[in-house]
Amino acid sequence: IFSQRSPRSVAFVSPLRRMSPTRCNIHNGMAGKTRFSMRSHFPLENDVLRNELVRNCMRTRLSTRRNLNENKVQEECAPLKSSTARNEVTRMDKVPLKEVPERIVDKERGITYIRGKFLGKGGFARCYELTNAATNEVFAGKIVSKTLLIKPYQREKMTQEVHIHRNLSHPHVVQLYNFFEDHDNVYITLELCARRSLMELHKRRRSVTEPEARYFTHQVCLAVDYLHDKKSIHRDLKLGNLFLNGDLQVKIGDFGLATTVDMEGERKKTLCGTPNYIAPEVLDKKGHSFEVDIWAIGCILYTLLFGRPPFETKSFEETYSRIKMNQYRVPSSAGQTVSHLIQNLLAADPAKRPTVKQVLAHDFFRSGYMPTRLPISCLTMAPKFNRHSEVGLPATADKRGVPAGVLSPKQLVKQDLMTGHARALNAVPENKALDGERIDKGFGAVKVPDDGYLSELYEQISSLCNARVADRELRVEDEAPEAMPIFWISKWVDYSDKYGIGYQLCDNSVGVLFNDSSKLVLDEAGNELTYIEKNETENYYGIDSYPETLAKKVTLLKYFRAYMNEHLIKAGAHVVKKDGDDLARLPVLRYWFRTRSAIVLHLSNGTLQINFFEDHTKTIVCPLMGAITYIDEHRNFRVYKLSHLESHGCTKALMGRLRYVKTMIERMMSNSNGRPGSLSTARSASNAGGSQNTRPQFRV
Repeated sequence: IFSQRSPRSVAFVSPLRRMSPTRCNIHNGMAGKTRFSMRSHFPLENDVLRNELVRNCMRTRLSTRRNLNENKVQEECAPLKSSTARNEVTRMDKVPLKEVPERIVDKERGITYIRGKFLGKGGFARCYELTNAATNEVFAGKIVSKTLLIKPYQREKMTQEVHIHRNLSHPHVVQLYNFFEDHDNVYITLELCARRSLMELHKRRRSVTEPEARYFTHQVCLAVDYLHDKKSIHRDLKLGNLFLNGDLQVKIGDFGLATTVDMEGERKKTLCGTPNYIAPEVLDKKGHSFEVDIWAIGCILYTLLFGRPPFETKSFEETYSRIKMNQYRVPSSAGQTVSHLIQNLLAADPAKRPTVKQVLAHDFFRSGYMPTRLPISCLTMAPKFNRHSEVGLPATADKRGVPAGVLSPKQLVKQDLMTGHARALNAVPENKALDGERIDKGFGAVKVPDDGYLSELYEQISSLCNARVADRELRVEDEAPEAMPIFWISKWVDYSDKYGIGYQLCDNSVGVLFNDSSKLVLDEAGNELTYIEKNETENYYGIDSYPETLAKKVTLLKYFRAYMNEHLIKAGAHVVKKDGDDLARLPVLRYWFRTRSAIVLHLSNGTLQINFFEDHTKTIVCPLMGAITYIDEHRNFRVYKLSHLESHGCTKALMGRLRYVKTMIERMMSNSNGRPGSLSTARSASNAGGSQNTRPQFRV
């Protein structure tokens, strides 16, 4: 990567003596005696750098960060600079970095990339969309400033990451395409994973259904099986490193801690990983190998199903203690098959854990329903599986009224094509609480709070409103694009004096909240209808096969849809139905009202949106992601984490919006006219806007 041509290199192993892994802060430069070994793997510039690296190996840093889920612990080959890793001088937030150029040239290959939107940042890298100027291919560009790669161990670590990753090619591994450098930065072009990672899904959903967990975990196992066959150990498998492409396929990425096994039976000694996912043999420094990835898969499956990692506590020390003691609990409501698999994956003795091939052969992946594809809506809403079926089949029924749960997958596919009759279901509750005892059997879904997360959102906004106003404008790298909302309302029509309010979501699906508190939603392709009764019972139909009792409401929905398309750009005209669309559950409008200056829209997934009439700006806040999205009059999106604004300061203009949001939440929470979406709520919402016209009020 660094214009080096020598094949010689140094790799190292440097375990600490007499140091408990629970003691995360080291106050001196020498933490006991260390050992190191030299092997030929990766290039170093010259003997001077190699000798410097060997000297540095006589000291070891234990790098830690506060978040037990998202950050790494690793013994690194470097002198200690401070007692806490938060003061690490080479981290990106401590070193002024040059702006990434708008045009980036790979001189060796003659390729010019155009820098696109900001994708996010980590401890050392910034990520942007990079578009090949000649072919228009879009990549994820991982960009590391050379000011952060001064020390040889830092360069060596990055070289090792690229060396391992570039030799991998698998449908469920992020593809590394090229790497190159210029005077200021090192660039790595990677496969773009447009739907972020399972970490963002986890934050929005808290827990997922068993069929979803089976779908995601199976793909992780396929990738890990490939890695292990290649004699590679990832060593940092976690939700944040399991990326999702546009089709919601899992892609394992971030090989910064990966290693290779050169000899049969070789055991690695480096203390590395992420606190909530570290295997006990890593903490005990007895040597570790492929089994650490199996342990991590167990932690991932547990977290997906039950909403939190199995050993999670509020402190490093207690978490590590629980890992060493193998102290965790599978909720009694969990199915026997998945409980058996988790217990095998999290066996304290690595020799007793199954191989990844044995995991793939487990009954968990063979006995239950596993979708071949999932809809985008599952990033924020549970799919419409049949909750009354033990195997979690899609929510449908055949034309004779036979419950979907007794049909084979082949019969289900056939009946989906031939019939449009629906089975009424209680709404699949979204996932809020982390108490495993409240998890539905085999599904992991937990009831949404009655207030739709308003109390949680109010607490977050109130805390931020007391923060200081920033003395500078917010920069691109203050943004948190990973927290971008999945759904928001792009158009709406107020016809509540007669029927209700119609709206279009950003994916071009259309919904109506009727004055009788019922709701009707039509998907983007115009094929799948969801009708939600006053008592929240959900019914699913095809667009050509709904009951006569819904005819008037479907006609009104079509009218709203045509009206919105006529008054703006026509949307969804050439959308093709995709596999998995029949499982989609879209968020619906649960509550709304108008003021003199704005309309307030609250979706069933907790998203609160406020559209301002005067300047056509929008503010969208999500309590589950703890984020605010600001859409300006030119439709530019800016997404910020509320915690970041609280600690770094918020601009005066954005603070004004947030205070307005707080006032609107207070109004919603104090409204006692029945539950959101009730008849009285809908009518009072119309009156709040002062509109008594029989003509619909249309806004974008």
